[in-house]
Amino acid sequence: MTKRLDLRVDFAFKSLFGTHGNESILAAFLNAALRLPEEKKITTVHLLDPHFNKENQEDKRSILDVHARLEDGTRINIEIQLNNKHDMEKRTLYYWSKMYSSQMKEGMDYGELCQTITINIVNFRYLSHINHYHSVFQLYEREEKLLLTDMLEIHFMELPKLLIKWRRKEVDPREDQLVRWLLLLEASEDEEITQVLEEIAMQEDQVLKKAIDEWERVSQDPEVLLAYEARRKALLDEKSALKRAETRGKQEAIRNMAMGMIRKGIDSETISELTGLSRDEIDKLRH
Repeated sequence: MTKRLDLRVDFAFKSLFGTHGNESILAAFLNAALRLPEEKKITTVHLLDPHFNKENQEDKRSILDVHARLEDGTRINIEIQLNNKHDMEKRTLYYWSKMYSSQMKEGMDYGELCQTITINIVNFRYLSHINHYHSVFQLYEREEKLLLTDMLEIHFMELPKLLIKWRRKEVDPREDQLVRWLLLLEASEDEEITQVLEEIAMQEDQVLKKAIDEWERVSQDPEVLLAYEARRKALLDEKSALKRAETRGKQEAIRNMAMGMIRKGIDSETISELTGLSRDEIDKLRH
């Protein structure tokens, strides 16, 4: 079997979920993600240009997000992130506001603005204080828990948390459609997941079967592979740069701590024990 693209790479994700002709795959994922009742199931999805902020061509928004409009006008943007940039809540609010305000046209009434939803799929633990792999945020009154409006909805889906639950058999892709779609993103690295999902696709889920077949097809397309490898390399470079920056930040914090101790007259041996710095490094800081 051909090695399939890693769907956690945003380019590969968009090739499967955000390409014209694959709207039924995106609709199935959104029905699972939004937990919509049967009578409100999404049947039609219109893919949109993710450059919804036309006024600023230098906007940092990745063109690899999946941006769509539903039949009732609801706007949805899906972003997948491999690397933790430690600014997700601010980024997602900023881009949600751009997407929401981009609906406003001259002469339009505020009442015509439609619900706007952002879905962040992340390949790292982000909300460390909760164990849920899928978290949904809206605007509520603090004391009464009263929903102010449903216009804002922000989702975080943390793949590492889901994998832990999968290994502990706390989730079942046969019973939960969102679980099966999110596990699909991990399937390129896990033969057991692949086998289970292929069985579900053959037995009961025609849209999942279409997704797996399309995934297999794009994974053999030379042009797609070329662009995919370029994007994967860029993401690896980004990860290395983030790690270097994080290491430099930690080193600077340790040096600052040591300098504070030096100013307070603490001896070098104690500083070394508390910071891990060598005596030579501490002597250099003293001078």
